[in-house]
Amino acid sequence: RMDQALLLVRNELPAQGLHLAARSGACHQCLYQLLAFVPPSNGSLSKPGTAVVMVDTQHPLTLQLNGSVRDRELCKIQYHFGEFGNYSLVVKTLSTSTKTVSCDLVISEGPINSYLPILFAFLVYMGILAVLIAGHLFMKIDPVRSWVYKKLNPRETDRLINSELGSPNTTDSVSSDPTPRLWSTVSRQRLRSLDTFRGLSLIIMVFVNYGGGKYWFFKHESWNGKLCFPSPLFSRFVFIMGTSISLSLSSMLKWGSSKRKVLGKILWRSFLLILLGIIVVNPNYCLGPLSWDNLRIPGVLQRLGFTYLVVAALELLFTRAGAESGILETPCPALQDILPYWPQWIFILMLEVIWLCLTFLLPVPGCPRGYLGPGGIGDFGNYPNCTGGAAGYIDRLLLGENHIYQHPSSSVIYQTTMPYDPEGILGTINTIVMAFLGLQAGKIILFYKDQHKQIMSRFVMWSIAMGIISAILTKCSKEEGFIPINKNLWSISYVTTMSCFAFILLLLIYYLVDVKRLWSGAPFFYPGMNSILVYIGHEVFENYFPFKWKMQDSQSHAEHLTQNLTATTLWVIISYLLYKRKIFWKI
Repeated sequence: RMDQALLLVRNELPAQGLHLAARSGACHQCLYQLLAFVPPSNGSLSKPGTAVVMVDTQHPLTLQLNGSVRDRELCKIQYHFGEFGNYSLVVKTLSTSTKTVSCDLVISEGPINSYLPILFAFLVYMGILAVLIAGHLFMKIDPVRSWVYKKLNPRETDRLINSELGSPNTTDSVSSDPTPRLWSTVSRQRLRSLDTFRGLSLIIMVFVNYGGGKYWFFKHESWNGKLCFPSPLFSRFVFIMGTSISLSLSSMLKWGSSKRKVLGKILWRSFLLILLGIIVVNPNYCLGPLSWDNLRIPGVLQRLGFTYLVVAALELLFTRAGAESGILETPCPALQDILPYWPQWIFILMLEVIWLCLTFLLPVPGCPRGYLGPGGIGDFGNYPNCTGGAAGYIDRLLLGENHIYQHPSSSVIYQTTMPYDPEGILGTINTIVMAFLGLQAGKIILFYKDQHKQIMSRFVMWSIAMGIISAILTKCSKEEGFIPINKNLWSISYVTTMSCFAFILLLLIYYLVDVKRLWSGAPFFYPGMNSILVYIGHEVFENYFPFKWKMQDSQSHAEHLTQNLTATTLWVIISYLLYKRKIFWKI
């Protein structure tokens, strides 16, 4: 199967059998897991004891062979097996006098290169991009543009010619729609970089949710550690939501909306996001009545809805007239986008203190205080039912085990059996912090409006500050820091690290799209303008044609990648068509 190789173990030792165990290189402080017992040889090389096992190819493995006599370790091998490879492990005695045992790993059949489909897909998309760029450049040539317009719409071309000759069609003139010109003006006033940032994060999230070609690096990290491809996506969405809150609330208040009216819109939008989230994460299209006993309560949209409620209400409550235009005087001009909002910062710091206290001080039955591990076979199997520590305990206590996510990412490598929800209650606190940092990016854009160098320099400063905090919290280590980077827990180090990258990414997109205008933001700009529709649509229609179809070979990365990229591309095309028709689903 995908991400597996075949291992044949040949035991040529006549006196004892073998216990074959393995441990994944991605599993921190894990117990060895028994794979097979290999019987002893009958004394002749023609009939050795054999056993066949499937081994994981996603991460390097450590194989341990212990003899059945006194369970003595005979050898230990570290190796990264290749997908669909066929391997033989031969265990024999080199010298009967010294009883030295050798373990030789032989490649019987070479593995395949499962990454070639990614290279092919990359070349295909680069080819499409090259064609589009070439077409755009050709369309700048007047004869070419005129010929294309004439072929596509000959009647419109004739009308324009007649108008230029002095015989305009009055009906066309009167009925001509000025909307496109007005729309283009509105579009120029809107920061395209924000929609591009949102759309980029959303489209990659859609691709990952559809399966990501079934590649392991397109899946979430099992627990602590290096940031896999999907890890920053949701956090970037949260970040840019905070940025949009700052700009949208400022615009509504500037146009005369009362705070009470704005608060009503905030409450209504939060309610709709939470309600849609509960519906989306509990699909029940053709399965009969849904059991309330198994209804999952947390989810992505639910967390976005609650985070939006807190951050938007916080901004609305403490916003000050004149602060964003720089009219208010501050004792430190370098902090003029921070000091006027000191009550907000106190509130956010209080929230973080609550998270720290609950995480490290709350007693969890059967678990050490402050435990941040995955449970299962991690930590040498000492805390198998402590998945997520206080975060998991709070969810199971308040929501119930049947109302949270049943298959966390830690269940594969760490073999956890406890349900754990990555969108649970405690992690929502740090999601609010992440959105608040995005809110700060929006304030920078408002404070230094049209001062591009100031905006970009502030983004760099915030990125550096977040990076320093992350380095201190993690000690620049995967597992040994004070608070490791952990997407499942939404640890504060995860938030500061993601914010560091988010400020840099926003800086680059802002520079390319809004400052230099070297890039229009396409194609990511279009789904960014219809983000709620694309996200809900891809969840609802996930199992319907043309987004999914029956594959010839379900164990092929190439087929999965083709299907997932096709589905993702379709949502980009849909969002483009909706944009051209000026259809936007706003909540």
